[in-house]
Amino acid sequence: MRHRARFGIPLTLVLALATAGCATTTTAVDDRAAAGTSGAPTAFSSCGRQLSFDRPPERAVTLDQTSTETLLELGLQERMAGTANLKTKIPAQYQDAYAKVPVIAPKLATGEQLRSATPDFVIGGSTDLYTKDRAGTREELAALGVPTFVSAVDCPRQNEAGTSPFELLFSDYERLGRAFGSEERAGELAREQRAAVAKAGENASKAVGQGGRRPTVVYLYSVFNGMPYVAGRTGLPSEMSRIVGAQNAFDDVDEDWPEVSWEEVARRNPDFIVIGDLSERGRPGDSAAEKRDTMAADPVVSRLAAVRENRIVEVPGIELDPSVRSVHALGLLAAAMKDLGYVR
Repeated sequence: MRHRARFGIPLTLVLALATAGCATTTTAVDDRAAAGTSGAPTAFSSCGRQLSFDRPPERAVTLDQTSTETLLELGLQERMAGTANLKTKIPAQYQDAYAKVPVIAPKLATGEQLRSATPDFVIGGSTDLYTKDRAGTREELAALGVPTFVSAVDCPRQNEAGTSPFELLFSDYERLGRAFGSEERAGELAREQRAAVAKAGENASKAVGQGGRRPTVVYLYSVFNGMPYVAGRTGLPSEMSRIVGAQNAFDDVDEDWPEVSWEEVARRNPDFIVIGDLSERGRPGDSAAEKRDTMAADPVVSRLAAVRENRIVEVPGIELDPSVRSVHALGLLAAAMKDLGYVR
């Protein structure tokens, strides 16, 4: 009853958590693999918290689209009790599976919406989804016996130094595969995407831009109140650039998606520009067409060779953040490098 008074937890959830017995959190377990069979206990770390599972979760809830699509790719829709925070249309290959999962919130889930789904495992791509004014803190959910997962990409300092963002992403698949007893499919997915990353990097050593150096690129994610948001050093696009032999023009900014000025974009004078199309999100300035129009109308940026000569690449905006779909954007980037003549 103390939990009910403090967190507003419905009695039905307290009872469900007390009897579920399929997952618990602990602070004193090692990062060790399961025996490889469904139902075997397993334990691993996730973004600073140790999680243990007596048996695979049966009522998982995902707090964002990237987590949702990862579970769908792993074929786990029958184990999902809810999903939230849809930013763009679900890709065709996931639509049938997605239709089987309840949507507990179209945008960010509140604590009450999460609790109403009676989850036994909660999965989110970033720590900022777990706040008191959103789904609830990880500590609050742990006190109720609900383990919480955060993508390793969001916590690079809690992983082995020098591990690439894509490898951190693949480690997510493998950890989730262990939790659900789906190690084989998770391992297959990681192998497939490692091969896609390797293929995208095949021509990196042949990439040449202005003055014989690596081609530079600006990633335009969104335009808000007329100001551009671009990829900084800590976002996935910097790693994508490295893989294909390019250089993120804003690699010196220690943020994922910093706000900059159009004058600064012009000063960096990139060889080409990647536009993230977020048209389905529906905010002003989100679509690729709006971003093109904004650059064409700007008196400074419109004079850049990349704009005048249409050296602009469009990719789905959601794929520029770490997700199961990011290797697709990486492939588009590698192909664009060839098409634009930057691979010699």
